[in-house]
Amino acid sequence: MSTAIWCLQPLNWAQAKRPGVGCMHHGDNDIYVSAPLRRLQDAQMRALMPELQRCFGTHALMLGAAKGARPPALPMLGSWVRLYLHDGCYLGDLRAAALEPLPFMDDVFDLVLLRHALEVSPAASGLLVQAIRVLAPGGVLALTGVHPLSGWMPWLRWQAGGRSLRLQLPLRLQRVLRQEGLGIELAQRVGRSWPWLPALDRKAANVFGGGYVLIARKHPRLALPRRIVPTTVAVPAGGRLSPGTRRSSALQTTRDA
Repeated sequence: MSTAIWCLQPLNWAQAKRPGVGCMHHGDNDIYVSAPLRRLQDAQMRALMPELQRCFGTHALMLGAAKGARPPALPMLGSWVRLYLHDGCYLGDLRAAALEPLPFMDDVFDLVLLRHALEVSPAASGLLVQAIRVLAPGGVLALTGVHPLSGWMPWLRWQAGGRSLRLQLPLRLQRVLRQEGLGIELAQRVGRSWPWLPALDRKAANVFGGGYVLIARKHPRLALPRRIVPTTVAVPAGGRLSPGTRRSSALQTTRDA
């Protein structure tokens, strides 16, 4: 199935490529390709993989903060749609303005992976709502980011060069996800406590880690059965009885009617 089938409407490539139309210009997200953040993202994926390996379905969406990120190898998932944020636009397998809704229909992805995307999105709250919208019932939403209450903050402010990053507090994200009807399956801090701290072991989890991972599952819609109301059916006196029916019972039913 091609990506175009899921799109709500055809994308206007000529308009999207015109300067000043559809996209806002903020500068590159080159901080996310730096060595410290690459190591943090590797630790986040190591923490996510045991849970993501159990995901299955036909389509998955990965939205990142920088170009070049590869989706994880998940044998029970089909095709990936890969996007990243740059200059206020979604780029990658398609092009669209980041201030607009994600150009996909509802409930189409079995896995949605947001890798630091909320931190660079011009509308982080709207992006989270859109990610939930395109997630299929029973599907998994995975989030990664830099923890705003960590030893990474001084380094991050210096590297950002005055550009503000919309860091998300994991507790707030969990509250929003629960309000939207998702169940939290994993919430963990990972990575090194400081960007240049030597790695003491290969364990991803760290209670003072500079990053976090979240996994939430969208509850499937429940089909409520209709209430069956019993009714009395009168049997005609001259009617034929079904095999095994006692004649005395049929006569009693006729008298009651």
